Amino acid sequence: MNDAMPQFDRSVEDLGNIVELGHVNVTVPDQRLATIFYISGVGLTRDPYLMTGTDNMWANVGRAQFHLPSRDASMPGQVVRGTTGLVLPDLQALLGRLAKVKPMLKGTKFSYRETNNAVEVTCPWGNRIRCHAPDPAQFGPFCLAMPYVEFDVPKGVLPGIVRFYQQILGGMASLEKDAIGEYACAIVGDGNKLVFRETSKKQPDYDGHHVQISLVDFSGPHKKLLERGLITEESDQHQYRFVDIVDPDTNKPLFRIEHEVRSMRHPMYARPLVNRNPEITNRVYAPEHQAARFAISPV
Repeated sequence: MNDAMPQFDRSVEDLGNIVELGHVNVTVPDQRLATIFYISGVGLTRDPYLMTGTDNMWANVGRAQFHLPSRDASMPGQVVRGTTGLVLPDLQALLGRLAKVKPMLKGTKFSYRETNNAVEVTCPWGNRIRCHAPDPAQFGPFCLAMPYVEFDVPKGVLPGIVRFYQQILGGMASLEKDAIGEYACAIVGDGNKLVFRETSKKQPDYDGHHVQISLVDFSGPHKKLLERGLITEESDQHQYRFVDIVDPDTNKPLFRIEHEVRSMRHPMYARPLVNRNPEITNRVYAPEHQAARFAISPV
C-alpha cells in the first residue's frame, strides 16, 4: 500500500438496505389550520404538483415530506407517539413566523419554546416537532431536512427493535447512548434515522399514522414479513405495508407504527421536491431568491 495514499473510513458511506425516509403521514381535521401551521408557521413548502386540493396536503421539507390527508372534522388529528426532527435554515426567522401565527392557532394544542439548541414546536393537534439549526457534524450537509423521527416505546424492547431492522428489513441498526440515555437507532437513508427511546409514561393507543421508507432489496423483507403474518396491505407492484415491529427471535410484538414500504422502482422514488425560501414575500422580493436549497454550500 502506498503510504501517501489518502485514508478514508469507507463505512461512513454505508446505508444498508433502507435508503430513504420519504414522509411522515398524519391525518388532520382542518386543512386551513394545517396550512397556517406547516406552511406559514414552520415555513415548509406545499408540493405544487401533487395533492393540491382541499382533501390532502403534502408539505416539502428538503428531500422529505409531511403528508396531511383530511379526516372527519369531528375526529382528532393523528399524533405521532414521539417527535419528528427537522433542520431549518434560520431558527430566529422560525420564531418570528411562529409568533405571527400564534393568534390564528388560539384554542388548539399549538405551542412552541426555544431551548439551548433547538425550537420545540407542537402542532394544533399535538404532534411534537423539534427544529434544529444546520449542523454538519450532527446532521450532515443539510440546511433543510427531516433527519429523524423519534418514537416513545415501552421498556425492554430496544434490543428486539434493533434485531428487527437488521434481520427482517436488512437495515443498519444499533443500540446507541447519549446524554438522555440508551436508544435504538435504524439508518433509513442518507442522513436519516428512526430513533426509539424507552419511556415509562403511558402512551396513547396507536391511531394509524405512518412513515414511508424505500428499500434496495424489496422482495427479501416482504418474504420475511409475509412468513410472520405481518403484511397488512399489498398496495401495488411497488409498495406494501406493515404495522407491527416484532422480535425476530420470538415474533413478540414490540411497537406499532405503520411502515409504507416502497421499492427503488417506485415512480416517485427520489422525486425532486420544490422548496421555497419562506422569508421572501411580495414586499421583499428579489429575483432568484425565492427558492431554497436543501444542502449547505460546499464553499
